[in-house]
Amino acid sequence: MTSGATFDLDTHLMLLVQRDDTASFGILLQRHRNVVVQYLSRMVQNHAVAEELAQDVFVRVYRSRHVYEPSAKFTTWLFRITTNVALNHFRDQRHANQNVSLDAPTATGKRFEAPDGRFSIEHRLVTEATAREIREAISSLPEKQRAAVLMHKYQDMDYNQIATVLGMSRSAVKALMFRAYERLRASLAHLDSNGPGPHVTADAQAA
Repeated sequence: MTSGATFDLDTHLMLLVQRDDTASFGILLQRHRNVVVQYLSRMVQNHAVAEELAQDVFVRVYRSRHVYEPSAKFTTWLFRITTNVALNHFRDQRHANQNVSLDAPTATGKRFEAPDGRFSIEHRLVTEATAREIREAISSLPEKQRAAVLMHKYQDMDYNQIATVLGMSRSAVKALMFRAYERLRASLAHLDSNGPGPHVTADAQAA
């Protein structure tokens, strides 16, 4: 079925995993685990939970190995599984929270790159506060909007890839992302008026 075809490394490894090659699965895990954890951390705003969900993601990858089609880019397929795991987590959380009061503060893992010594303490505080506001604005988006923004801004995925991950049409993804960015623009409008100006975009990339 795949004879004569040329595949990238991830697809080649996944085809070996389909033959129950656990060493190839270990390589895939090593190549993609950190990216999956980072994406999930931004989705759920809790690094410990993201670590647990990432384990679930790769269990699902292995269990689904026989249904993987090499016509799909491996990372797109991986992010579809990852996003579904995150959305299922939010769904389960909503059900659990129906009878539980939410008093616990949100966990914030201090995982930022420290600014270098050229910046003043005041500038660092402004930068960190701006980054925190951007993260909070993204985390306040509806779940699918949040997933789309994270895939677009942090994973450099295009509309077609995001559409495949979310199971939507390309036009529906464009509309979804337009609404997401409009909400972010409204939430963060004060940052432009208060002076950070050019730092807002840069901090959005690093948040």
